[in-house]
Amino acid sequence: MTEQVRLGIVVSEFNYDITYLMLQRALSHAKFLGAEVRYVVKAPGVYDMPLLVEELLKKADVDAVVTLGAVITGATKHDEVIAHQTARKLMDLAVKYGKPVTLGISGPGMNRVQALERVDDYARRAVEAAIKLVKRLKALREAAYPGETLFIE
Repeated sequence: MTEQVRLGIVVSEFNYDITYLMLQRALSHAKFLGAEVRYVVKAPGVYDMPLLVEELLKKADVDAVVTLGAVITGATKHDEVIAHQTARKLMDLAVKYGKPVTLGISGPGMNRVQALERVDDYARRAVEAAIKLVKRLKALREAAYPGETLFIE
């Protein structure tokens, strides 16, 4: 039997009417897929997530971190700055620690209705990607070249 994937989740409190629903979907989907959610940490906003994500990545009992948030368009392009900078930093952290950090953050460039329509998709996909990446990284790290192309799925 394979080891259970251990997840941390960081969820934004900003737009919590939306992100709370995302969190519920993510928890339910993780359970359905047989993953264990070890930590759920609330960040004040999406931009505040990287520091919390990094602390989770340092933990030996966390295989991957799922981020959940909704970046909604306002009167300025602030949503673009938040989404782009956060995504870049989360990617950098995944590479630095060699553990997946998945992007369950919707936006930028969407309104509240669009964000609500995407709750299920973003939450489920972020959890699925985390689990798949953990398993594929483990297989890749344990793999030895067999003399022919090795496909890791």
